[in-house]
Amino acid sequence: MKKLSILALTLVAAAISAGCAFNGASEPTPVGITLTKIGGFGSGALGASEITAYDSKTKRLFVVNGTNGSLDVMDLRNPASPVAIKTIATDTLGGGVFNSVATFDGLIAVALEADPKTSPGKVVFYDAQTLSQLSAVNVSAQPDMLTFSPDGKYVVTANEGEPNSYNNAPIPPSKTPSVSIDPEGSVSVITVNGGRNPSVATADFKAYIGQETSLRAQGIRIFGPGANAAQDLEPEYVAVAPDSKTAFVTLQENNAIAIVDLASAKVTSIKSLGTKDHSLPGMGLDASDKDGGVNTNNGTPAKKIANYPVKGMYQPDGIAAYEVGGQTYFITANEGEARADWPGYTDETRVRQHCANGLDPAVFSDATNLILDSNLGRLRITATPFGGGTTGKNAAGQCNELYSFGARSFTIWNKDVVRVFDSGDQFEQRTLSLDIFNSSHETNSMDARSATKGPEPEGVTVGKIGAKHFAFIGLERIGGVMVYDVTTPTAPSFVTYFNNRGTAAGAAPTGDRGPEGVHFIPAAKSPNGKPLLILGNETSGTTSILQLNLSY
Repeated sequence: MKKLSILALTLVAAAISAGCAFNGASEPTPVGITLTKIGGFGSGALGASEITAYDSKTKRLFVVNGTNGSLDVMDLRNPASPVAIKTIATDTLGGGVFNSVATFDGLIAVALEADPKTSPGKVVFYDAQTLSQLSAVNVSAQPDMLTFSPDGKYVVTANEGEPNSYNNAPIPPSKTPSVSIDPEGSVSVITVNGGRNPSVATADFKAYIGQETSLRAQGIRIFGPGANAAQDLEPEYVAVAPDSKTAFVTLQENNAIAIVDLASAKVTSIKSLGTKDHSLPGMGLDASDKDGGVNTNNGTPAKKIANYPVKGMYQPDGIAAYEVGGQTYFITANEGEARADWPGYTDETRVRQHCANGLDPAVFSDATNLILDSNLGRLRITATPFGGGTTGKNAAGQCNELYSFGARSFTIWNKDVVRVFDSGDQFEQRTLSLDIFNSSHETNSMDARSATKGPEPEGVTVGKIGAKHFAFIGLERIGGVMVYDVTTPTAPSFVTYFNNRGTAAGAAPTGDRGPEGVHFIPAAKSPNGKPLLILGNETSGTTSILQLNLSY
């Protein structure tokens, strides 16, 4: 018996050393992780890589190419040297662009946005091996993201339903007034049936029409000009609970989460995410790109993370669900989003511009100096806090509330949408030493994004390795990915940060930039037997393949 035990231990040690795949409880639990880029590809064109999905059955990687709206198929058997297989275009589907892709056991689902985007979209199913189309079903306007449920029974789509314009404003480059169209947002619940005979049910927001005042009172932002609740609620991203019964859907501009029962395809509730108090310890931010002076409007860029009397709207983009101790939690990447992309209306402004009559001294101590550019004057805020629920100003026209876009963090919530952890100002603190601190993904100008959402976390995924859960959060602007051990949801711990972007201040940016899609491949399904992380980098138009190097 003793000899057998020694032999077993020797084999396990050898397997760990060789990086062999493990399953379930037999997989060892790491004490540390580092990331190494082992491969990549891309044309370098803006948007050429956005969302990715890997199929372990065929060892193929599927990449949404936003440059031409297609789907690129790559052979990933050697992840250090991916090989292009095919590009799937949308011309046989009536045009439009692919927005998102997901896989399950040899089946591919792709979200197709119509042209024009205000028309109903589609979800198209393909065989991962033959790449032949199996079926296509209609869904609501602008399916922006989709995912399979963990059991593979459903595909769930976030149908954003963005308007083409507001107030009948001209749509560039036309100078002729348009007819504004604002489709209703919704969530499609598709029963897959092997991908050959799928059926669609729609979880919509029609029941909330007429409840706009009540929603605003709860802290849910309903504020699109002329829009009712169903039109104004815009699903962005979906995470399905591990039991495949419930979907959590980010309503980004609305600063809320919709909870959807998949069996009935019904929205069971909408929960406001509330706001983050940037005046509290550990919750600071760098609020200005001209803070290299004291109480001035003529400052220079500087690194200055401080506490300010500002409320940050979480407004998450990416979301990921996981389970610990039989309890479901979900993680949000709190990017922030203004309505500033469509003609005819914008809710984005700056503090000094919006608060032309100053700050209310009864609310803000040192109001005279706070409004200056070296403090809060440059910070981008919403001019429409909660869509009619509050103006954010007193009777004298002085601002008494300031709401910024995004929380510059990741947050863990329980299934009832109660916050159990927020990473505070850790992303800015951990990138403070970089020459490109709070740079844009377009330039290496330090501090350029401080007044506008900072590092801007966008995508998030969770991977389980052994007994631990790890969150991987992509930072859209400064770039790279943050890794946290989230096994204890109330007390996550920082693991590592990886960024292979060129960091020379003032130089043209190089390397992988603007991660949007973050996709984890566990060792048991990986083509090289080691866990991988795939980043779809929208700005650089590249896909990066990162290997997780585990220490025990």
